Amino acid sequence: MERVIDVRNGRNLTMLADFYELTMGNGYLENGVEETIAYFDMYFRRVPDGGGFCVMAGVDQLIEYLENLTFTKEDIAYLRGKKTFSEGFLNYLENFEFKCDVWAVPEGTPVFPNEPLVTVRGPIIQAQFVETMILLTVNHQTLIATKSNRIVRAADGRAVLEFGSRRAQGYDGAIYGSRAAIVGGCTSSANTLAEIMFNVPATGTMAHSWVQLFDSEYEAFRRWAEVYPDNCSLLVDTFNVLKSGIPNAIRVFDEYVVPNGHRPRSIRIDSGDIAYLTKESRRMLDEAGYEDVKIIVSNSLDEYIIKDVLAQGAQIDIFGVGERLITAKSEPVFGGVYKLVAVEKEGVVIPKIKISENQEKITTPHFKKIYRIYSKKSDLAVADLICEHDEVLDTTQPLTIFDPTYTWKRRTFTEYYVKELQRQIFKNGKLVYNSPTVLEIRDYAKKEISQLWPEVLRLEYPHNFYVDLSQKLWDTRQNLLIEQSQEYAKDKY
Repeated sequence: MERVIDVRNGRNLTMLADFYELTMGNGYLENGVEETIAYFDMYFRRVPDGGGFCVMAGVDQLIEYLENLTFTKEDIAYLRGKKTFSEGFLNYLENFEFKCDVWAVPEGTPVFPNEPLVTVRGPIIQAQFVETMILLTVNHQTLIATKSNRIVRAADGRAVLEFGSRRAQGYDGAIYGSRAAIVGGCTSSANTLAEIMFNVPATGTMAHSWVQLFDSEYEAFRRWAEVYPDNCSLLVDTFNVLKSGIPNAIRVFDEYVVPNGHRPRSIRIDSGDIAYLTKESRRMLDEAGYEDVKIIVSNSLDEYIIKDVLAQGAQIDIFGVGERLITAKSEPVFGGVYKLVAVEKEGVVIPKIKISENQEKITTPHFKKIYRIYSKKSDLAVADLICEHDEVLDTTQPLTIFDPTYTWKRRTFTEYYVKELQRQIFKNGKLVYNSPTVLEIRDYAKKEISQLWPEVLRLEYPHNFYVDLSQKLWDTRQNLLIEQSQEYAKDKY
């Protein structure tokens, strides 16, 4: 587990809930159904930015929340003051003990629409109550991890630094956005607290104010080199990159860094025509004997700008990306939902379905598991198969999958292997999972993403990765749809 630092004035997050979760809880108890075992799935319907996949994130913060669920005396007093809840319900909350089973897809895993990322099984009063925190935790970090990974892939092997804290939407957005950015592939963060909390590298050098403070740019660079001779990185765009910044940087490298037995690290450009300026800067640095000095660029970058400037021949070693990463500016909402999919009576799981005139809003019922199917020949993931919880795939036999909507579209695998995606996180309310570190998650994500087809990795118009239902689960869903349609087709008049 990562180090937990309280940045919320001492309050736990139990009461960060939609009020209807409390009113429904009171209603469940008053109707005597509070201990009915229910199953909920958290999933999303569409990949942001028209991408091919998302990167799962936020599980460790979900664990923190679920491990610390407790209602304080102040919470109970507040709820009593609302004059909405029975004393029986308030007494239940005073003695609250989390008893749910929870499964989640590990952080860093590439995930696709309509797959259960988190499944909760437990008393309906509890499984309903955790809805908001599951959604906001996984929605936010998965959104940022996904955006980060798009940017990292556009950088094509060059390091990406997360620079977004000052533009984040609140301090939690900065803290957990930094974490998610590292999960997505960033190499470091400008957020100091992120290093303290998550043991990820925090990096940074100077701002324009340092250069402006001194009488000249040259003096500012010299003073910096004197303080940081082993890490001399200079911001060269305060006045004029090519006529002032680079020449002064080279002069300081020549006069103060190299003569004292050191090598300069980098220069940074934060404005202007990145493609042109970096090509010229590279030429000037190389001619001066500083081929090893890295060029860092920043200034409102995203995956599209990065892709474009690299196509134009920009000479960039490292990207610093801030506001458009930390806020996922191009599409800042991750549409995860939390839906009841089954109840349990006398040990029997009874699937439940929600129907809508919008096809995408019809839920997939039942307690489920996800298999990822890999080709033995290529070692690449070829499809995901969502099954009922008790289904076991026999990989010694051919496996035929079909599109859940266009059912005539079928594919049969013979040389394949599978992996279950979800892991159990809580059993009867007790943590049974060891969380990896953020850097371990980043490495895992890189490996898992490398096992996707290159066509799925395209930033625009990616190939559709197949997510199909097993025959058994498809039959269950169709039968429930038919039952409901027959019920509403009856002539009531």
